[in-house]
Amino acid sequence: MKKFLATAFATLALAAVPVLAHHSFAAEYDSSAPITVKGTVTKVEWTNPHSYVYVDVKDANGNVVNWAIEGYPPNTLRRTGFTRDMMKQGDVVTINGWKARDGVNRMAARDVTFANGNKMYFGPTAQ
Repeated sequence: MKKFLATAFATLALAAVPVLAHHSFAAEYDSSAPITVKGTVTKVEWTNPHSYVYVDVKDANGNVVNWAIEGYPPNTLRRTGFTRDMMKQGDVVTINGWKARDGVNRMAARDVTFANGNKMYFGPTAQ
């Protein structure tokens, strides 16, 4: 019985580790700093725990900078009707979300608008 309880406890403790590793929205993104970027998709990562899209955007000086944009996990995107083939390299998109606190070209996405005007959620509301 002791061996069973020890095994059960160890299993539960290890199962909790990924939850502890997950970051807080407020720690990484500034909900008081909404941002909109428009540019060309260079890469899409359909991965857990978050999907990422990378977009080349022209800055105020006309320089092209690449933004890393975090979104929902793939399973959540699929449940909302967002499929893997909806956004691909070369597509022009407009993405609304919140800027990273560390000042790098990174943001948490709320929604994406495609060139045809269709709009889909890509991430949660600010938390």
